[in-house]
Amino acid sequence: MAIDKLNPSETAIVLIEFQNEFTSDGGALYDAVKPCLDKFGTIANSKKLMDASRAAGCTIVHVPISFEEGHKEISNNPYGILRAIKEGKTFKAGEWGSAFCDGMKPGASDLIVKGKSGLCGFHSTNLDFLLRQNGIKNIVLGGFLTNCCVESTMRQAYERGYRVYTLSDCCAATSVEGHEAAFEHTFGMFSVPTTSDEVVAAVQE
Repeated sequence: MAIDKLNPSETAIVLIEFQNEFTSDGGALYDAVKPCLDKFGTIANSKKLMDASRAAGCTIVHVPISFEEGHKEISNNPYGILRAIKEGKTFKAGEWGSAFCDGMKPGASDLIVKGKSGLCGFHSTNLDFLLRQNGIKNIVLGGFLTNCCVESTMRQAYERGYRVYTLSDCCAATSVEGHEAAFEHTFGMFSVPTTSDEVVAAVQE
């Protein structure tokens, strides 16, 4: 079912962690997410959405994650996904792995969020400030990982009063099953699950 029209001046496309560690061959997490990338066409769909939405007048917001040498931002006794990041020495600032992938580099008019060193795109960052300064009411989410940073950001955006849309063909998890389960069982409680084609149609006059 098609979604309602979206006013481009009130809509942000929020793209989470389209960085080489996830998106590019040789990235530390590329092999883990590749089944999702291949099945859903994540990168191509995200590129199409980004370009079309920018042309329509939407605000494009990139949300990268990065850590300084030694990953000192993370506890000396971490657990869960932050332990994996620290032990794997991934997303090191200034290195290839944390750079935006070629197909999803920010445009001149895009906004780049600062300060993300955790899971939620809002916590520890200036994302909410950027959105409110630009009069954003609608947030369209895509990126990595579906059931981690995208989900954390979705839930917080919902709590903050934004109208949230999540893109089933512009996200990826470390398994197709995990990605599909998130959209089937969880995302509908905190967002309007949709696709890149539906959003492109909704932002165009």
